[in-house]
Amino acid sequence: MLGWLLGIAVAAALLVAAWPQTFGLEQAPIVAQVVAVRMGVVGIAAVLAVLFLLLSAARRIRRFAGAVVVLLVVFMVASSGIHLSRGIDDSAVEADDGDLVVLTWNTLGDAPGAEAIAGLVRDTGADVVMLPETTIETGTEVAVLLGAEGIPFWALTTDFSNADYGALNTTLLVSAALGSYTAQPSADVGQTNTLPTVVATPDDGEGPTFVATHPVAPVPQQMRNWRADLDFVAGLCTHDASVIVGGDFNSTLDHWTSLGVGTGDIGSCVDAAGATGSGAVGSWPTWAPAWLGAQIDHVVATPDWRPVDAQVLTGYDDLGTDHRPVVVVLRPR
Repeated sequence: MLGWLLGIAVAAALLVAAWPQTFGLEQAPIVAQVVAVRMGVVGIAAVLAVLFLLLSAARRIRRFAGAVVVLLVVFMVASSGIHLSRGIDDSAVEADDGDLVVLTWNTLGDAPGAEAIAGLVRDTGADVVMLPETTIETGTEVAVLLGAEGIPFWALTTDFSNADYGALNTTLLVSAALGSYTAQPSADVGQTNTLPTVVATPDDGEGPTFVATHPVAPVPQQMRNWRADLDFVAGLCTHDASVIVGGDFNSTLDHWTSLGVGTGDIGSCVDAAGATGSGAVGSWPTWAPAWLGAQIDHVVATPDWRPVDAQVLTGYDDLGTDHRPVVVVLRPR
C-alpha cells in the first residue's frame, strides 16, 4: 500500500512538473521555478532514473523502483518533447523593406558598456531596442554613438528611486526614422511593481506603441508582484491597439497559459520566438548552453504584426551580463 501511495505521489509530481497547466499551477510557488528550466529538470530526472535503476537490484523495492524509473522516463520524453516543440531554429532571415527589427537585451546594469550595445544595434540593424537594467546615461551615450554614424535614435527611460541600482532602470531606444516618441507617465498607462517599464507612444499618433518591460523575477518574496507584472503586460496587449513589447519578462511561455486572449500568448500579443520556431533557445543564463537555459527574454506583438524571424544571439556571452540578446523581425500584416 505504501508503495502504491508513493508511486501515485511521484506520478502526480512529475505530471505537475511536465505540464502544470493541467491544474492551473504554472504560476504557483516552486512550480513556476521548476517549469522555467525544463531541460535542467529533465537532467535531474535522468540522474534519478539511473539511481532508481540501481536500487531496483534490491528485491524488496524492485517493483517500486522499476515503476519510478518508468515514470521518470515518460516524464523526460514528455517534457523534452514539449520544450523542443517550441523550436531550436537559429537561422537568420533578412529583413525586407517595411519590416521592423526589434532588439532586447538585459544589460545587468550597463555591464557591456555603451560601445558594445551600440555595436550590437548597428550589427543587427535594429529599429527599436528594449534595454532592461540600462541607465539613461548609457542609453544616451549609445544614441550619441549611433547618431555620429548617421543612425539617430531617441533615448527614453523609466527609473525608480535609488536608480543607481542598475535593475531599477529600463531604457528604450527608438530610431528617429520611425518618428518622435514620448514615454507616457505611469499614472496614465500603469507600471510594473518592482522593476520599471517604459511605454512610449508616437507623437503624431502614427505607428505602434513600444514597450520596454521588466517584470520582477518569481522569487518567493515577489510572487504576487510577479503575477501582477505579467497581468499588466498582458493588459497592454489588446486587439484594438498596435503594441510591440520587448524585455526581460522573467517568465516563459509556460507561465503565460492563463494570460493569452484568442490566439495570443500574453494578452493578444504573440511571442515572436515561439511563432518562428526558436522558442526553445535559452536566453538566460549565459553560463549555460542555449539548449539548457530558459527563454525569459521576449519580443511579443499584437496581431497586426507577423513575426518572421527571431534569434537568441550567443556571441555576446562574455560581455558581463547574464542575459543573451534577442533580435526579432516583425512584418506588418
